[in-house]
Amino acid sequence: MSTLLARLWLKLWRWRAVDNGEPVPAKCVIIAAPHTTNWDFPIMLALTTVLGCRVSYLGKQSLFKGPMGPVMRRLGGVAIDRTAPGGMVASLAGEFAGRDRLALMVPAEGTRSKTEYWKSGFYRIAEQAQVPIVLAFVDRTTRTGGFGPAIMPSGDIVADMDKIRAFYTGKEGLKRGRFGPIRLKEEAVEPPAA
Repeated sequence: MSTLLARLWLKLWRWRAVDNGEPVPAKCVIIAAPHTTNWDFPIMLALTTVLGCRVSYLGKQSLFKGPMGPVMRRLGGVAIDRTAPGGMVASLAGEFAGRDRLALMVPAEGTRSKTEYWKSGFYRIAEQAQVPIVLAFVDRTTRTGGFGPAIMPSGDIVADMDKIRAFYTGKEGLKRGRFGPIRLKEEAVEPPAA
């Protein structure tokens, strides 16, 4: 039933799911980008449903309280405590060890506003859990979205981010001008002077 509703919702909004022909790994971190508005989430959720991938996503603990809690969990939500970011990566990496399947969707930009750097949590979680990073997208210019390639973190952040940049080049979020540069602060670290 949920697949039918997702198809109808996408048709209503004139969006189309793009299937790259490769199955999404049972365990992976999925980048959700561009992330420029609250509407990205329901569109991405509908796209992943139509493409047959049950995803889990991160949400503030406050979203899981009260009557919305069961709904958020049913939709695949994983509550996070944003006041303890250091332990969050290890905790989420540990989630992979205890599950047979976990496709964890992370908005790498960390905000819906334009930002100069992406948050590196998606990379660090995938690296610690030893799972691939799957590139997922929405593109308002073509009104399409779906999954791109899977990239196994190599430890060479710049080389891995170059692959990610190449994939997202030309894609635009729902709110024009809010998709910032695709880079991590860790890439900007200069080697110490000799």
